[in-house]
Amino acid sequence: MTTAPLPSLFVSHGSPMLAIEDSPAGRFLDGLGPAIGRPRAILVASAHFESPGPALTRGERPATVHDFGGFPAALYALRYPAAGADELAARAADLLAREGFVPRDDAGHGFDHGVWVPLRRMYPQADVPVVALSVDPRADAAWHYRVGRALAPLRDDGVLVLGSGSFSHNLRELDWRAGGTAPATWMTGFTDPLRDRLLAGDVAGVLDWQRLPHALRNHPSPEHLLPLFVALGAAGDTPRARLLHDSVALGSLALDAFAFDGD
Repeated sequence: MTTAPLPSLFVSHGSPMLAIEDSPAGRFLDGLGPAIGRPRAILVASAHFESPGPALTRGERPATVHDFGGFPAALYALRYPAAGADELAARAADLLAREGFVPRDDAGHGFDHGVWVPLRRMYPQADVPVVALSVDPRADAAWHYRVGRALAPLRDDGVLVLGSGSFSHNLRELDWRAGGTAPATWMTGFTDPLRDRLLAGDVAGVLDWQRLPHALRNHPSPEHLLPLFVALGAAGDTPRARLLHDSVALGSLALDAFAFDGD
């Protein structure tokens, strides 16, 4: 089992088909778990878990939630039977409360596909306990960064803090005909400078993401980018970003992944 401190991570989970299809992003995730090692537990900030204020899953064995439609039957047959981690949820709630947040328990949410799709590739044995953390699309990037900052001590306990979203996410402009081989210029006009700001350690510039070119075209709603700010904050006072992976699907789904180290 991996010892602390762990980096915090942000991964782009793309389509639910990432769970079963061969792809550059899928192969990357296959190797990411072994590269990180086996943490004591995993806290996943998921784009598909929305709540006013921070909420945390509870329960001995949360359900695998197939929160999507129109995909092959094989995808709906999948289960990710990881154990819950009520002790971790309680510890996270305490840390959040100390920083002025009002966390709540959500025993009914289960593991949405923002949780189980990347974890199925990273830890296919489902042998690491998991807690899901919500995002709040009504709150801004700085608020989510503060959530991550509050949770930074978890890294010292051998907990992997993972943000699961998408570096760009405009499902209405996916390029099905081209198969995604040619990135859209409006996508790279946003993702390139955001990536540069992350790698330069420009936290203020990252949190000001909405001023970047084509920001709202890449994220018509913010929920898929918000886990990035949680992961960034969880690295501590001086987060240092490492680009682990970048690929593009369907022309405008940027599937970047980052590790964040810090003091």
